[in-house]
Amino acid sequence: MKISTRGRYGLRALIDLAAREGDACVSLGSIAERQGISEHYLEQLMAPLKKAGYLKSVRGAQGGYMLNKPAEEISVGDILRILEGPLYPVECLSDSEKASCGSGSCSTCVTKPLWEKLYSSVNDVLESYSLSDLAKAYQEI
Repeated sequence: MKISTRGRYGLRALIDLAAREGDACVSLGSIAERQGISEHYLEQLMAPLKKAGYLKSVRGAQGGYMLNKPAEEISVGDILRILEGPLYPVECLSDSEKASCGSGSCSTCVTKPLWEKLYSSVNDVLESYSLSDLAKAYQEI
């Protein structure tokens, strides 16, 4: 499993928003400038986060983005799953039609418990960090 720039940049953008949670809307341009990320790319990342209900946007001169939920209620796992999709280390753990290791029955696969434990451990870590936790660390830097 590898987290792409989509997941990393999206997380950084939301940390930036969470650090300014008490402020009014935050413009995409200001986030892009602080984070060193293309504004056009950020627009693409914000759309699925808005659709999933984690962001709201306001149009106009004083417009921009703001969190639609408290930062304490948003986990890193939530954000990464929206931007990256399921975080399975191997395809055979997913429920998709392609969910096969390609070498026979999953019931006799000796490595499947290893992949399940890895998946569970990664998710436990990602769920243990809230956006608020990372925003506090960001503000201290």
